Amino acid sequence: MKREKKQYAFPAFLRDKGLAWIAGLVSLIALLGTLLAFQVNVLIGMVWVALVVIALVVIFKTLKTIGEYTAHYINKLSYRVARSEQEATLQMPVGILLYDQQGNISWINPFLQKLLDDHIIVGEALTAAVPDLETIIDGWGDQLAQLEADGADSSAYMADLTWAEHQFKVKVQPDVRAVYFFDNTESARLRQNFDDHRLVIGLVSVDNYDELTESMSDADSSALRTFVTRSLLSWMSAHDMYVRRISVDRYLVVGYRSGLREAELDKFSILDNIREATSAQNTPLTLSIGLSYGEESITHLAENAQADLDLALGRGGDQVVVRAADGEARFYGGTTNPMAKRTRVRARVISQALADLFEQADQIFIVGHARPDMDSFGAALGVRRLAEMRDRPAWVVYDEKETVHSDIQLLLANLAEEPRDEHAIISPAEALKQATSRSLLVMVDHSKPSISEDQALYEKLADRVVIIDHHRRGEEFPEEPQLVYVESYASSTSELVTELFEYQPDNVRGMTRIEATAMLAGIQIDTKSFTVRSGTRTFDAASYLRSVGADGQLLQEFMKESLDSYRSRSHLIERVQLHGTAAITVGEDDITYDSVVAAQAADSLMQLIGVKASFVITRRDEHTIAISARSDGTENVQLIMEQMGGGGHLSNAATQLKDVTTQAAYQQLVTILDEQTKAAEEE
Repeated sequence: MKREKKQYAFPAFLRDKGLAWIAGLVSLIALLGTLLAFQVNVLIGMVWVALVVIALVVIFKTLKTIGEYTAHYINKLSYRVARSEQEATLQMPVGILLYDQQGNISWINPFLQKLLDDHIIVGEALTAAVPDLETIIDGWGDQLAQLEADGADSSAYMADLTWAEHQFKVKVQPDVRAVYFFDNTESARLRQNFDDHRLVIGLVSVDNYDELTESMSDADSSALRTFVTRSLLSWMSAHDMYVRRISVDRYLVVGYRSGLREAELDKFSILDNIREATSAQNTPLTLSIGLSYGEESITHLAENAQADLDLALGRGGDQVVVRAADGEARFYGGTTNPMAKRTRVRARVISQALADLFEQADQIFIVGHARPDMDSFGAALGVRRLAEMRDRPAWVVYDEKETVHSDIQLLLANLAEEPRDEHAIISPAEALKQATSRSLLVMVDHSKPSISEDQALYEKLADRVVIIDHHRRGEEFPEEPQLVYVESYASSTSELVTELFEYQPDNVRGMTRIEATAMLAGIQIDTKSFTVRSGTRTFDAASYLRSVGADGQLLQEFMKESLDSYRSRSHLIERVQLHGTAAITVGEDDITYDSVVAAQAADSLMQLIGVKASFVITRRDEHTIAISARSDGTENVQLIMEQMGGGGHLSNAATQLKDVTTQAAYQQLVTILDEQTKAAEEE
């Protein structure tokens, strides 16, 4: 029976639909030809039949040969493909791992086993054999979904994994429970080597060299220079950096990224080494360093290094600023208060430069920070008077509709009664309308455009800006100011502005009683009645203000607070809680507090025994949470506030957070404090 079935079975090539159609078409044509041939003539028909039979035999045999050849080729190709798949799975330089539903490793290919040497992981749980891999597998679907939501190509995504002293790019196929390992160790090594040998350029400045050496003998100043140079050479060489002195108080640093990385791990101990060694000899020197990397152009690297050094100096010196070309600045040091400069040469130069800018401008607008305090307002009034003394129209930009503390309210009332000051204030809307391309904008008591009283006016006059401030400079800073007078050693901006009056013409009328009193109040409030950050120049400025008419009785009125403010401050103090050596007060999220009240509460908390830093967290408005920070100088609250987007001084800083609750701000603060405590313990 089997032989009969085989005898009558269709030829194998007819199982191919394409060949079967060809055979059928040829047979149909032959049949039609035969019928036509017999109709014409029987003899012709018989001849035609013979020819057709021969042709069909040849065609069918040819088709059979083609079918057999094709089948043989496909069988051979299928075998080769299957063999190649098996060989590739076993031999290709890609690791493959299969796991079961319980998270156990079912199989790995020889390539992956070779990387593991004799360690057998088949049968082990993923969590034990490759701990980080289970996290990658569990989050794979979410990661792909996030990439697709962002419009990225999820098919090209691969996760990074470090395992068995190798670095892999990993791809997961959850549907078949397979993981593919692409060994990226050599590529990672090359990238690391490239990154380690990227060029670093830096500049070092000896902050107060001129002041210390002006009274020294040549031998002593030479010995001091030699000590600083040797100390720098020794420390830089230990971190594979080259240093060269380019002037008596400047050094050029050239190195690699790997050396810079080591220096950052060391926290730039050279700052402490120089300061402590020279302080022991009663010649306390501090260094400021700016370092830049990540830029191909050497010219740009040098320019960035200079900008970083300027930032370090603007923040008070005694610190290092490290910044990549496209990254944020990292700060080291800055743990001491800046030393006051005894020389007033810079004040005289600034006074002359400011006078020149005033004479070139058609009008001057002075703007303080949002929610101004007495220092901000007093300094603004002082700058306005300097402009008036140069016969230039000037106004303090302020929105009188704002709710302010009682001292500013009293100041505004007194200004309205003073004939020379009754038109001192201009609204932001009117200033914006009145400003021209020749107008000058003076920013006082702040250098961050984002906290300016009128940001729209700043944007209009962004290329015509002067900055006078006593806070440490932050990363946010106007791009190309006309003049910068930032001295973080000063007690207040009012002190800086007061010194400028000493270089004005004597034949013009000076400041009014109200202006002098407001500036003196600004100094007194910022120095806590001359108890903190007060140098000899602070008392000189206060003495000058008294000599030109500052009213002591009016000053006392400015220093008073309302009953509501007193109660609010007492309520905030009552809510204090201790976190280590920090006293933290968190105001209610549904109650707004005045900025001055919060600052006064932070000052009061510093009177508690054992407290080294204080933080008062309050709501300012519907969208803003503010933190006032104080310290006794042993804790750098400026660095803490900078991590939260703010800034200030080592012992006096603040920040503002948008669209968060007071409790959320508290959690952010506590996290930062805990991280600092942990880092200090590790050191």
